Amino acid sequence: MQTTYKRSIVTGMVGNHAVAYAVRQAKPQVLAVYPITPQTTMLEKLSEYIDKGQLKARLIRVESEHSALASVYGAALSGARVFTATASQGLLYMTEMIYWAGGQRVPMVAAVATRAIASPWSILDDHQDIMGKRDSIWVQMSAENVQEAYDLTLMAFRISEHENVTLPVMMGFDGFILTHTMERVEVLPDEVVDQFLPERRFNLVDFDDPVGVGSVATPEDYMFYRYEAQRSMERAKRVIEDIGKDYENITGREYGLVECYMCEDADYLVISMGAWSGDARVAAQRERDKGLRAGLLKIRVFRPFPKEKVREYVRRVRGVVVMDRAVSFGSGGVLGIEVKSSSYGLDVPIHNVIGGLGGKDVRPMHIQKVLEDLSQGKLEEERWLL
Repeated sequence: MQTTYKRSIVTGMVGNHAVAYAVRQAKPQVLAVYPITPQTTMLEKLSEYIDKGQLKARLIRVESEHSALASVYGAALSGARVFTATASQGLLYMTEMIYWAGGQRVPMVAAVATRAIASPWSILDDHQDIMGKRDSIWVQMSAENVQEAYDLTLMAFRISEHENVTLPVMMGFDGFILTHTMERVEVLPDEVVDQFLPERRFNLVDFDDPVGVGSVATPEDYMFYRYEAQRSMERAKRVIEDIGKDYENITGREYGLVECYMCEDADYLVISMGAWSGDARVAAQRERDKGLRAGLLKIRVFRPFPKEKVREYVRRVRGVVVMDRAVSFGSGGVLGIEVKSSSYGLDVPIHNVIGGLGGKDVRPMHIQKVLEDLSQGKLEEERWLL
């Protein structure tokens, strides 16, 4: 694909509007909306685009999140490009349809403005909602900043509809931290997006030979479907990397399964996901300035989990700390569990730090303290930043 990134338009947007802008450019035919904090302003912006004729799409106003996903599920089965968005309790309310869409490998994109789950009630950010859907057969990506939220949304449609994938995709971005924060964003001209993301041109249902959808499977068939879903997830790794290269060619911005910052010669590694990766990057740089060789490995794609890449980076260092905003209660930090599993057999200590739940503030100085304790052998196997 020819390099065209010099034609990008520089502007300022909050995360919700950046995602809405990307969705407008992706030209979905069907949207289903049910507002929930903190994604509401995204859906308001999409409604505005439709009212002004800037997006030609059917906007379905529904009575619940369950109905929202059911609506786009049916439209996607019939061949439409679709989009919806939610957060927290709304994602939980979608749960039944989340599994239907994943199990039937229906291409669609949902943005999740990550938010803590009740109880106790909170409208602030952590990753408990999106991590709770890690086994629902959806590709799951996470943005660090508003630029990534825009970029990943465009990429998500192409990944979801790729013939070697055909899976739904969740694009997670931190509630309020990104949804309501204005940042510098480079957006692509519409004609460049059209070139990167052509119209969807396939159906999952043959209208000339209609069949029932969602029928009962025999044990043999059920097992086969799950096997095929796993194979599709594994194939998605290569597809995501390839689409990331295409996107880099038109934007100059590199997108892979993971992102490495000063990992090459690091003795100690921070592994993180989402918005606080920026704080981790600052913390690693400050520790470098003080003489500690620290690096950051950012997980951009959580499902399929890039275990081969994680293992490759972990094996090079003397110690690892995994920063987690989600907990599998009774076991530990969710991301930490994944990293430890991927690193099985390596003689590298892996520590888990759990923080930021319910929006609790975590700053670079907190991560610096963790890195210093790690290098001095003072860090517990699991520490909570209470």
